[in-house]
Amino acid sequence: MINFKELASTYKTPLYIYDLDYMTAQYEELKEAFRGRKSILAFAIKSNSNLSIISHFATLGSGADCVSIGEVRRAFLAGIPSYKIIFSGVGKSDDEIREAIEKEILYINVESEAELGRVELIAKELKVTCRISVRVNPNIDPLTHPYISTGLHDNKFGVEIEAAKRMYIRANNSEHLDPVGIHFHIGSQLTELKPIYESAEIVADLVRSLQSIKVELKFFDIGGGLGVRYKDEVTIKPYDYAQAVLSTLKGLDLTIICEPGRFLTANGGYFLTKVLYEKKNGAKRFVVVDGAMNDLLRPSLYKAYHRIEAITSSKTEESEADVVGPVCESGDFFAKNYPLPTLEHNDLLVLHSAGAYGFGMGSNYNTRGRSVEVAIKGGEARVIRRREEFEDLIALEKEYLVK
Repeated sequence: MINFKELASTYKTPLYIYDLDYMTAQYEELKEAFRGRKSILAFAIKSNSNLSIISHFATLGSGADCVSIGEVRRAFLAGIPSYKIIFSGVGKSDDEIREAIEKEILYINVESEAELGRVELIAKELKVTCRISVRVNPNIDPLTHPYISTGLHDNKFGVEIEAAKRMYIRANNSEHLDPVGIHFHIGSQLTELKPIYESAEIVADLVRSLQSIKVELKFFDIGGGLGVRYKDEVTIKPYDYAQAVLSTLKGLDLTIICEPGRFLTANGGYFLTKVLYEKKNGAKRFVVVDGAMNDLLRPSLYKAYHRIEAITSSKTEESEADVVGPVCESGDFFAKNYPLPTLEHNDLLVLHSAGAYGFGMGSNYNTRGRSVEVAIKGGEARVIRRREEFEDLIALEKEYLVK
């Protein structure tokens, strides 16, 4: 049981709290689902990029799914071995590609024919052979929010089947490219098994087709995206997820790579904010808190739902209120028309399911420092990132101040 009052008193608000024991349990459940098959769980760093979180998963044996060279560097700093690091993303610069090759990571996930050309050229300049995987876009509707859908031809990610075949043939014939894997990821917050199965079946058939022309792959990368419960979603059980994927791989000797992010961290994270006051505009009720859209952007960006728990002595009946922050935007809200009791100054609100895409999507908009992050393990709390102060915000500007 997390003592939110005590944490607010010790660390002040707004505040992110992460339950590492919960994250361990999630990791172990997913790993167990693939037991009996060679597999690597590669934590999707973009979901929560705090070094201590990445390090925690490293101690459990995790790899890392990275979408920038900064995330690759974080993975190394946190103790992820190079042979478990994957570098994905649509727009890799030459410098990023070069550094990834030099660091000898497991492979670079290539997302276009043009990118494959850049990787080959840079590998040739370095006089090395670069391991690659091709991200295939199976054109399957993931049945999720359009902003986090990635498996349709309307999305910017991956390549269609015929383009993938051309890329594998080119890579197989190149002395500077080594095609070792195939990758697909159709979206995030997936709660339907059918699109995952259909995508795996399409990509597995492509692997068999490639085998017939002597392109032998070692890794079958199924991406991530396994959904979690924010409100009343019916989620996919890890065992069912694993069985659906494995059922498509009959006759194929491949190492499964899974890239969980949200599944591991979302429901192990909490955002704690303090009530400043209530106000009314006519019949409209607002609860104004000290956290804002710069701290937790998901409600403003996606209209995402986070369950809100009020920590208060109030016994009044609940009535609908908008929970809003201090940022000077009408889009600065955590919830609209949410049932809450009458709240007083210094009451606390806990936003649940805030462990993924929370702090990492934060900003310093309105010159607001980002909040402190605290991890709890075995009942003990410790700071894993201090609160940003004003001096931190201006540090990169001060010496260039034009007077």
